[in-house]
Amino acid sequence: MSRPTRRLLLDECVDWRLARHLRPHSVTTVAKAGWSGVKNGRLLRQAEGEFDILVTVDRNLSFQQRMIDFRLAVIVLKAPSNRLQDLLPLVPQVLDTAATIATGSVVVIS
Repeated sequence: MSRPTRRLLLDECVDWRLARHLRPHSVTTVAKAGWSGVKNGRLLRQAEGEFDILVTVDRNLSFQQRMIDFRLAVIVLKAPSNRLQDLLPLVPQVLDTAATIATGSVVVIS
């Protein structure tokens, strides 16, 4: 059984090279979307509808926003840093979570 392909948006704080490791999902960065500098609430509003999941290392996002109000899910990566080498071990969990996460949910992966 194959996993569903989702549309992922990597937040500015996530190393853009992580996108290469998140196939088969369709992955775009905030910078490529033209949204550099856009802050959390506004970013979530712009992303909903175009993306299914925001991937971030911003642990405060879910405390600052009521995620149930957005048609988008969030995966928060909890690693020693936002460097690619620290994020790569989380990729298998990100792929599994991306296949099943529900809209409005926040999942922390560490």
